[in-house]
Amino acid sequence: MENRTAILFPLILMAFIALITFWISKTVEQQGHKIDGSDRHDPDYTMENFTTKQTDEDGNLSYILDAVKMTHYPDDDSSLLEKPQFTQHIEGKHDIKISGDHGNVSSDGEEIEILGNVVVVREAFDDKGEMRVLTDKLTLFPDLELAKTERPVTITQAPKTIIHATGMIYDKNKQTFKLLHKVNAYYERPKK
Repeated sequence: MENRTAILFPLILMAFIALITFWISKTVEQQGHKIDGSDRHDPDYTMENFTTKQTDEDGNLSYILDAVKMTHYPDDDSSLLEKPQFTQHIEGKHDIKISGDHGNVSSDGEEIEILGNVVVVREAFDDKGEMRVLTDKLTLFPDLELAKTERPVTITQAPKTIIHATGMIYDKNKQTFKLLHKVNAYYERPKK
């Protein structure tokens, strides 16, 4: 019996020490910062005066996105833009240009957020005057041809239409422009 205890005691003690060592290792690992840099939000590259163009299946220009500077972050695959300009090309009509102070591009490129002093301009064409939309945040979904905001917007269209609202959804495919809340419009019929 003493031989059995003499053999089992060191094995049980070693198993107990191994269990405590594993527990301490896991506890310290969860609390400490990783030293491999993976938890840092540092850029891996920047581009200045960059331009990217998107075409449809037939090779026709759909849109252009350019910015004074783009900074890419590998930890979340995000890209930050300084002074972005998004130009949606519409065949047979004038382009729509959207600019702002800065912006973000999602990791999959499906969503572009334009922030700060956002200006949307649709130039005059045929009998329609120039239209401008002013807001401080606009989210674009280029492949869906959709733009939206929950923020206040001011829309002006020449000669004398002014609309204030909170929230807007523009759907190019449905050709709809939906104002969501607190809509206040001023319209003056053009003189002939």
